[in-house]
Amino acid sequence: MNMTAIAIVAICAWALVTIVESAKDKSKKKLSSKETDAYKAEIAELKERVSVLEKIVTDERYDLKKQFADLESDRVA
Repeated sequence: MNMTAIAIVAICAWALVTIVESAKDKSKKKLSSKETDAYKAEIAELKERVSVLEKIVTDERYDLKKQFADLESDRVA
């Protein structure tokens, strides 16, 4: 066998192994519908929490600087 044939066989074998491994990885990455629904519910819950936090922070009555100052004075005292 010449070197060219050996190189071609090695490349084909490497490609075959790569294809088989990627097929295994894809089958492992598929989520069940139960897991997908759980993730969707968690994302919806987190979006709601972020929305509430945005409302709190953007509220004009929310005085973050005052609260930081109060914490500093409590820590010093």
